[in-house]
Amino acid sequence: MFFQQAERQGERPFLWRKRDGAWQSLSWAEAARRVRLLSAGLIDAGLMPGDRVALVSENRPEWAIADLAIMAAGGIAVPAFTTNTFGDHRHVLTHSQAMAAIISGPAVAKTFLPAAMEAPELKFVIAMDDMAPAQATSFEWRRWDDVLTRGAGAIDRLAPRLDALRREDTSCFIYTSGTGGTPKGVMLTHGSILCNCRGAYHVLADVGLGDEVFLSFLPLSHSYEHTAGQMLPISIGAQIYYAESVEKLSDNMAEARPTIMTAVPRLYETLHLRIRRSVAKARPLQQWLFRRTEALGRQKYERPGSLSIGQRVQDAIVEWLVRGKIRKRFGGRLKALVSGGAALNHDIGLFFIALGVPILQGYGQTEASPVISVNPPGRAKLRAVGPPMKGVELKIAEDGEILIRGELVMKGYWRDPQATASAIRDGWLHTGDVGRLDEDGYLEITDRKKDIIVFSGGDNVSPARVEGFLILEPEINQAMVHGDGHAHLVALLVPDPEFLESWAARNRLPADLATLAGEPRFVKALAPMVENVNARLSPIERIWRFAVAKAPFSIENGQLTPSLKIRRHKIKEAYGAELEKLYGK
Repeated sequence: MFFQQAERQGERPFLWRKRDGAWQSLSWAEAARRVRLLSAGLIDAGLMPGDRVALVSENRPEWAIADLAIMAAGGIAVPAFTTNTFGDHRHVLTHSQAMAAIISGPAVAKTFLPAAMEAPELKFVIAMDDMAPAQATSFEWRRWDDVLTRGAGAIDRLAPRLDALRREDTSCFIYTSGTGGTPKGVMLTHGSILCNCRGAYHVLADVGLGDEVFLSFLPLSHSYEHTAGQMLPISIGAQIYYAESVEKLSDNMAEARPTIMTAVPRLYETLHLRIRRSVAKARPLQQWLFRRTEALGRQKYERPGSLSIGQRVQDAIVEWLVRGKIRKRFGGRLKALVSGGAALNHDIGLFFIALGVPILQGYGQTEASPVISVNPPGRAKLRAVGPPMKGVELKIAEDGEILIRGELVMKGYWRDPQATASAIRDGWLHTGDVGRLDEDGYLEITDRKKDIIVFSGGDNVSPARVEGFLILEPEINQAMVHGDGHAHLVALLVPDPEFLESWAARNRLPADLATLAGEPRFVKALAPMVENVNARLSPIERIWRFAVAKAPFSIENGQLTPSLKIRRHKIKEAYGAELEKLYGK
C-alpha cells in the first residue's frame, strides 16, 4: 500500500517536522527511498522474516520510515512508549524476543539501554540521532545513516521479501495491559490494519476526501494513532505533520491547518478549559455572543429544525462572528475530528458541536486494530459510538457483551495461547465491554466487563496492579484506585491497624479511623508510602492524590466479596464525593 501510494504521489510533500522554528517536509518519493534503504540495511544486518524489532521514539518522520522498513523486510515491528520504565522496556524486549531495536536519541536511551542490556536475544540497536552509548554493551551499536548506506548495497534483497508478504502475516505487536496488569503482545496482521483503513475510508468519504492533512500528536506506539494517525493517512495519500508537543498543539494546529485529526477526550477537555478561560476574560458583549452561540448550537443539535426565524438570523450572525474564529483555532479547515481511546464526556462533545467543531466519536480496542465503530459525518450521536465500520461484524451476546468478527481482529496474544483462547471464541472477539444497538444500528457502550481503568487521554491502567503495589507497603492495609474518564489515578486507602494505633498514640489522638480519616496530619503521614509506590510505577500508573477511608472495606459493609475481593461499585457509592474532590470537583 505504501509503495504504491508513494509511486502515485511522487515528489509531493508527505511527512512534516518542525526544525529551528520552520516546518520541513519529506516527499513521498524520498520517504520511500529511505524505507527501502533501511529495510535492505536490516536484511543485511541479519533480520529474518518474522523477527521482532522494537521501535522506541517520539513521533517524527523516522518513526514512520522505521515502522514501514521493518514490515517491508518481513519483520514484525514492536512499538514501545518513550515513557516506559526500565521494567516496561525489559518486559517488552524479553517477551517479544526482539532481535533488534530502533531508538531515537539520548532521552530514550537513558531508560531503554539498561533494559536492553538484560534482553538476551537483542543483537543490535540502531540510533536515529548521532549518539553512542556511555558504556560497553552486549549488543552491536549502529548509526541510522550507516545502516542506510549498507542498505544501498543490499537493495536487491528487498524485492523477494516484499513479494513474499501476505495479508495474514503479522505486521506488528502492540503491547497492551490486560486485567492482570501484565502487558500482552497483541499480534496484528497486515490485513487487520488494511481492513481498518478501508473501513475508516468509507466513513470519511462522506466529508469529501481530497488533499488531506493530518496532525499527529498521540504516541504512535498506541494502536489508535498507529492505524488512524499513520496507516490511514498513507492509505489516502495524505500529508502528516508531527506536532512538537501537547503544549504547542494549538500553535501547530494553526500552522499545519489539518483537515482530519485523531484525538482523545483529554484533548477536548483541555481545549474546553482554555476556551472557557479565554471567554471569561473577554468583554461583556463578546461573552454574551459566545453564550448565545453555544445556546443556539445546542438547540440545533438537541431539537433539529426548532430555531425560529429570529434565531436563524442570530445563528447566521454568530456563525460568522464566533464559530468562524473558533474553527480558526483548529486551523480553519477541519472536516473531521475523530475522538477515540476513551469515552467522550457528553457535555464536552456537545460544547464543541455547538461551536461548529465536527467531532465524531468512535469505539475500539487494540485487539481490533483498533477501530470498531465510529459516528458518520452529519449523522453523529453523542451518546453513541456510531455503527460498525465496513468489514466489521458485530453482535451483542446474551449477557450484553459486545462481540466482533472480521479481518480486523487480532491474530492473538504473542506467547499466550490461554489468553488468546479466552478472548477469541468461535472466531468472535469478546471485547469485555457491554453495550446495545439502538434503532439506527448505532452502538452504545453501557458498561465494562473487564476491570480496566481508561483515562480521558485513552491510556489503560490495571487497577489491580497498582493496588497490589500499594498494599505491599506495611502501613497500607487496603486500597482502591480510581480514574475512569479522568487524567490521573487517585486512591482510597485503608491504613494498617498497628500503624494507625501507633501514630494516634504518638500524637495523642483517639485510634479511631473515622476520626483520623479527616485529620490532615494523618493523611500526610501516609504520603511517603504512596511516594515509594509511585517510584516503582510507570508515569500513567502513579497516584496523583489520595484520601483515607472512614472504615475498612469489609464483607459486612458490602465493600468486600466473600472471597475478599473489593467491590468497586460499592466503594464508589460510599466514597464517590471524596474521590471527585481529589480531582478538584
